[in-house]
Amino acid sequence: MTVAQIDAVIDVLPIPVLIVGSDDRVLMANAPLVDIFGPELIGKHYITVMRQPAIIDAVGKVRGSANPAMARFVSRDGDKDVTYRVSLAKAGEDIVLTFEDQTAAEDAGKMRREFVANVSHELRTPLTALLGFIETLSGAARDDPDARDRFLAIMAHEANRMTRLVDELLSLSRVEEDERVRPREHVDLAVLLSSVIKGLEPQAKTAGVVVKLDIQGGNEMVPGDPGQLVQVFTNLVENGIKYGAAGKVVIVTLLPKAVHRRLRSEGVEVRVADKGDGIASHHLARLTERFYRVDNHRSREVGGTGLGLAIVKHIVNRHRGRLVIESEEGEGAQVSVFLPTN
Repeated sequence: MTVAQIDAVIDVLPIPVLIVGSDDRVLMANAPLVDIFGPELIGKHYITVMRQPAIIDAVGKVRGSANPAMARFVSRDGDKDVTYRVSLAKAGEDIVLTFEDQTAAEDAGKMRREFVANVSHELRTPLTALLGFIETLSGAARDDPDARDRFLAIMAHEANRMTRLVDELLSLSRVEEDERVRPREHVDLAVLLSSVIKGLEPQAKTAGVVVKLDIQGGNEMVPGDPGQLVQVFTNLVENGIKYGAAGKVVIVTLLPKAVHRRLRSEGVEVRVADKGDGIASHHLARLTERFYRVDNHRSREVGGTGLGLAIVKHIVNRHRGRLVIESEEGEGAQVSVFLPTN
């Protein structure tokens, strides 16, 4: 095979490929490789092209032993790092380097590690409290009825918190599993929202909050999973009651069917708005991240797990909808759910 033929074969490969000649200069580079390192690579010494010690060491090892090698290479793409796994093998007197993008896998691994760390922390905190109270009740407070009742109430609260966390973890797992399967049932949103608000009346009454339902359209039907949509709007209204209690009112609005820019099709919008303290703008983009909380202490006080909005986001995605959170400090918050009608 001629050099031109080899060059043609390498050029059609979808992964970046670079060949270093016997003189340690770049002999060939395909188009995906040029996207990483830029043009005019041919003839340059490989060290001036790839300045990272891991690659330089790997080339030296392959050159010396003829055994294949692996290395990690990190490049910059705009404002983010892109990580490649580089495979090196000798071909005659030349060395062939292939670059496999590992960024998504590394990001997934990082998210998995962070998730496990967060779950461990969230479970360890109430467990530590429970063990402390058990120790106290077994010792100094054994014969103190008042202390025993007080500690048992706190222990029940911590146990319930762990139960909520486990339930929401299981719910998140189920939602993620179903996310690619679009629901086929049709749901009457006016009826569903009325049911959600009715179910939250005791909680709203305890918090001194009035939840108002404003149906501006008719009985709007959307393709959906009734149980999951109940979960979405229960979570959003419940958040309004918990975190917007200062405003004493939560307004749920069902708007008429219309063509929405965010959906690029016909759909309906449901708004859940409160008149509470609001949320600083720098928090808004991260509110649907797992375990992200604006105020950790306050969230735990009102029974938040940090998973509610993450679950909401996945359910809305499954319904091919859009979730928009808007807020200003001191002005309350508004969450809009856009759902397609076909």
